[in-house]
Amino acid sequence: MATQSPSPTGPDLTEGVTLADFAGGQMLRGHVGKKSVLLVRLGDEVLAVGAKCTHYQGPLDRGIVVGETLRCPLHHACFSLRTGEALAAPAFDPLPCWQVEHENGRIRVRERLPAATPAPQKAPPDQPQDIVILGGGAAGFAAAEMLRRRGYPGRLTILGAEADPPCDRPNLSKDFLAGTAPESWMPLKPADFYKEQSIGLRLGVTVTAIDTAARELALADGSRIGFDRLLIATGAEPVRLPIPGADLPHVFTLRSFADSRAIGAVAAQARSAVVLGSGFIGLEAAAALRARGLGVHVVSRDERPLEKVLGSELGDFIRHLHEEHGVTFHMQDSITAITPDRVTLATGASIDADLVIIGIGVRPRTALAEAAGLDTDHGILVDARLETSCPGIFAAGDVARWPGGPGGAGMRVEHWVVAERQGQVAAQNMLGTSQPFRDAPFFWSKHYDVSFRYVGHAAGWDDSRIEGDIAARNATVSYLKDGQVLAVATIGRDRVALEQGQRLSGGRQDGR
Repeated sequence: MATQSPSPTGPDLTEGVTLADFAGGQMLRGHVGKKSVLLVRLGDEVLAVGAKCTHYQGPLDRGIVVGETLRCPLHHACFSLRTGEALAAPAFDPLPCWQVEHENGRIRVRERLPAATPAPQKAPPDQPQDIVILGGGAAGFAAAEMLRRRGYPGRLTILGAEADPPCDRPNLSKDFLAGTAPESWMPLKPADFYKEQSIGLRLGVTVTAIDTAARELALADGSRIGFDRLLIATGAEPVRLPIPGADLPHVFTLRSFADSRAIGAVAAQARSAVVLGSGFIGLEAAAALRARGLGVHVVSRDERPLEKVLGSELGDFIRHLHEEHGVTFHMQDSITAITPDRVTLATGASIDADLVIIGIGVRPRTALAEAAGLDTDHGILVDARLETSCPGIFAAGDVARWPGGPGGAGMRVEHWVVAERQGQVAAQNMLGTSQPFRDAPFFWSKHYDVSFRYVGHAAGWDDSRIEGDIAARNATVSYLKDGQVLAVATIGRDRVALEQGQRLSGGRQDGR
């Protein structure tokens, strides 16, 4: 996403600094000309990289250093300090690196170094000739990008059901829906990327069957496409309710780029909107519609917004935050009927509604996997390497259920960064590595001027602990089960979320 770059701050690093300028810290931000540059101490060594994350320009000097990696405080992208490579999503572009010289006790930054070429992955004896990725979302894109980055030379195809190329899906319920982000910000990569990387991006494609014996996919147009390795990244689909009037043209679910465009078009002419559901997507959509000036009502069966994920204290805070911005809540209620200009609630109330958004959750798209005989259980079951019960077929993203979680029951979460990172891990394992996926789940959510960070996974907890002041927008909430911290939510404490994510991931040093 493009942003306005402020003038560089800190010392001119071409003139040099001393170790005393680090003031006992590990990082020092300065500039070379108009470029912001970050110096990082690794023992007796000092390295210089770009000071802004290549994802959303996050200030990397507010992040953390883990081993020889640097992690962004906004969305937890991870970079190599030696090569600048974006080791872990959501960033894909590398950081620039700069030459550092030591002269008479001063540390000076010289010219920018040529971009490092990531080391190709050693080809396995049975290197696949055809890799097919079923799904054009976060996991599918990240897998394709990593395959080419690691030097995979074979045929690579993405089959996407949607008409749009892989896009920045989290923004569909945030800035783009609010009308403050242009379409040009949304694609994860421009169209030329797929041509340059020899990635066959086929959009608007419907796959009707997976033939595990023949190693082929059957398409709705009657054609078939073969594969040596397959990644199933079909994601999830919105839950729909049999509400009278739910098929009217002003009623939407919000999942795709096309959904967000269509909602925005109606919102531009609407005065009132009703959102069914008080989860993250529904509430982000409510905030976006308020930014457009619509009157917004939120209807939910729950007692509090997001209580099942964040608990009562944060749930109450979020409700009050939205109410301060003019949203009206109808909790412990539901919609029984929709007409062209109104909705009727179970309590008998009637609300004006030129626009209705149904956001009550999603279901993993497992039908193809089930029909193919793959093991499923509320998702496609995969091992730690993200391989399914059929060798050579992997699954990643919202559709995958991987080992771990409390009691080893397995986890399936619907988080953007998780999907991208699983795609990256699956890609490397398709090329012969044996890399387990061990990252702690992470997501972020923005409501007006307040952002939340959440790391870990707590499907249920028996204790929660609050440090700081939620009302002051400076707090950490920990969710515990049997005395063990399973997840942490933060407001105004991005570094804490980073540190907790590192701890919950087992203290990994490699960023992968």
